[in-house]
Parts: sequence; structure tokens; C-alpha cells
Amino acid sequence: MSEFVWGVATSSYQIEGAANEGGRGQSIWDTFCKVPGKVANFDNGDIACDHYHRFKEDLDLMKWMGVKAYRFSVAWPRVIPDGVGRVNEMGLDFYDRLIDSLLEREIAPWLTMYHWDLPEALQIRGGWNNREVVEWFGEYAEVLTSRFGDRVKNWMTLNEPLCSAWLGHLYGDMAPGIKDLQTALNVSHHLLMSHGLACQVIRSNVSEANVGIVINVTPAVPATDSQEDSNAAQLADGFDNRWFLDPVFGRTYPTDVIDTLGASPEIHSGDMKLIAQDLDFLGVNFYFRQTVAADQNSKPLPIRSVNRENVKRTAMNWEVHPQAFEEILLRISKEYSPKAIYITENGSAWNDEVINGEIIDDERIDYLARHLDAMRSAREQGAPILGYFAWSFLDNFEWAYGYEKRFGLIYVDYKTQTRTPKKSAFFYRQLLLNGTA
Repeated sequence: MSEFVWGVATSSYQIEGAANEGGRGQSIWDTFCKVPGKVANFDNGDIACDHYHRFKEDLDLMKWMGVKAYRFSVAWPRVIPDGVGRVNEMGLDFYDRLIDSLLEREIAPWLTMYHWDLPEALQIRGGWNNREVVEWFGEYAEVLTSRFGDRVKNWMTLNEPLCSAWLGHLYGDMAPGIKDLQTALNVSHHLLMSHGLACQVIRSNVSEANVGIVINVTPAVPATDSQEDSNAAQLADGFDNRWFLDPVFGRTYPTDVIDTLGASPEIHSGDMKLIAQDLDFLGVNFYFRQTVAADQNSKPLPIRSVNRENVKRTAMNWEVHPQAFEEILLRISKEYSPKAIYITENGSAWNDEVINGEIIDDERIDYLARHLDAMRSAREQGAPILGYFAWSFLDNFEWAYGYEKRFGLIYVDYKTQTRTPKKSAFFYRQLLLNGTA
């Protein structure tokens, strides 16, 4: 796997901090964190991992670890505080320094344009539910590609549109905290349209660009052998996976989901063509498998998740099932024929403890090892997998879970901002430096 890309991943709001510095505007997460009861312990991203000030220390750790690629996201409100209009030079300067520092360390920058931190100024104007957001995102993409396109060749438009659409606008568990089916459906559509327009902007402004989108996939299996549960698993797959994959690869939204919901996005002529851009790669985020059962009392779909007994679960209560990872990679390869697949996120949270200055996270190492084996198996069977980015490089702000959940290979003491490599960091380093990955 000598040509294989090995990296680590983070996102802006989860690690940067400096929320009120450098001309940054407010994001929907700054607002959401202020709502009582929405985020564990009233945590927020004001300081987070202070990566804004400590990024060179962090990049030195990456260099030590032997990673050759860093997937990060740009904070839209740091670059364009109001979402549109005036560009913040201090924000662009920060990412200039970050990118140049990566290149100095021979680490390739992999840039994600949007990882869930919409400027609050745009949310006030309807946010992703306002069709104008497509043009707003296009302007943002123009700013980023014009500034960084000379040095950044690997571009991802969106991270996990499912989370932005369903968690943020249907269930209301995450920012911006809206609970409305039609809004969520429109948001999903506008996100994918924005992806399409951004692809065109990248192609126009960046020579030899490697362009993709990042979609999180969650395999669904029925709780029993009943036809009802089998149908429920099919619906869950449609809502969580096919809803985003199908349009990106030139298909319509899944009709089984639309028929069951009794609702669909507001689609105009030309929308689906815009979404279905030619992609160089698909970014796949994978964490767990879900088990579902039919439940006629559940809304908006007649399904519910159930916990299997006697299975390993992470601190997020997510089922550990590497075989499902292999299976869905093979399925994506077969059903959608992407030119390339990069595993853009894969990792796990555990109850990490510092004991005598060490963090012995054997469960994370086991998770990593087994999922890497599953990925290799899928690759050997023909899935065009060209890279793997471990989530996450650092412990960080885990959205509504605050700082309670630790996904990092590097332990962060949030009081002192001290970074300590966990045992898993040494494991990952050994794999990469020995060339045995």
C-alpha cells in the first residue's frame, strides 16, 4: 500500500477555539451552545483544543506520527464573518499559515469546505433552508479556491450532509436545533446542490484538483427475521445512506423513502443535474452498524433503533462491527462505481484515563486494527480505496456531547491544553513508519 494516503482528520469548530478572535463571526454552534440543556455540561467551542494558537505544535505531533495527509475544515464564519460579503483577511491568513506549515512538514493538506459551522448571520436568513444558500456557498467556495488553490489540491465540499440535515433540522438534537420534516428535506437538497456548485467552482479555479464529498454511511440490519423488520432496515438504509449517495451519483432521491414520508424536497428543474457532478472520489465516514425494528408509532419513519445484546459498544453506545464496514465498502463500490474511495473518518470513543502519565486505550487499538483489516479486505476484493484518515487526531468538542466523549489518538487536557499521545497514537505511528499499514 505504498501509494496509499495515510492521514488524520479534525474539524474547525471542534478544535480551533479562538471563537472570538481574529475577526471570526459567530456560527450556529456558538448559538446552539448557549441554549440551556442542549450541550452536555454547557460546554462550547470558545477554546476547544486552542488549535488556532497551537497548530504548529499539533503539526509537529502529526509529523512525529508519520502521517502524510491532514484532513481539516475551514470555518466559514472565520473567513466570511457574515457568510456573504466582506472577507476576513485575518481568517484567510490563519489558514495560509496552517497550509504552509503542513507543506513544510511534507504533510498534504486535505481541505473540507463545510463541517457544520454555518455562519449565524446566514441562519438568521433561513440558513440551509433558504435556497439562496446555494449561491452563498458558491461565493464562499470562490474565496477558498482562489486563495488556497495554488497549494491545496485535495478538496471536499461537505462533511456528512446527513448530520446537518437530519440531526440539525429534523430531530433538533444538534445545531441549529430545528424539528421540522419539510425543512429538513429542503436542507438536505440545498446542501447537495451547494456541493454541486462548489465542485464547479473548484474545477474552475484549481488546476489538477482532486474533488469529492464526504458522506457518513451507517449499515442497517433487521432486528428479527420478520418481513416488517426487513422493510424497516431497507427504509433506514434509504434515509441514512441512499438519500445522499443516490443523487450524488446521478439518481433520484429514494422513492421508497419519499412514499413512506409522504413528503419530498422542493426540487426545481436542473437541480438534480447540478448535484450529480463528476467526482474524483467519494469520502466515506464509518463508525458503527445499526439494528432496526419496525415501529408504526415512530415518526417520521415507522422504524426504531434497538440495541443488540452481547455486542461490544463504544462510549457512544455504538456497536462495533468491522464486518459491516467491509460489506458497505464493497456495496458502495459495486452499486455506485466511484473512481476512488477515501476513508475520511473512522474511529471510536472510549473512557480514556491518564494513569501515571499514560493513556492505555487498548479498546481503541483493537477497533482500529479490526477496521483496518476490514478495509484491506474490501480493497483486496476490488473496492478502489486509496486512503484512510483516522478520526480524530485530537480529543475535541464532540458537538452536543461536549467534551465528555474522547475520540482522539492524542489526549488533550482541556485545563492545561497539554497534548499526550495515547497508546493508540504509538500504534498508528508504528504502522505508518514500519510500512506495515
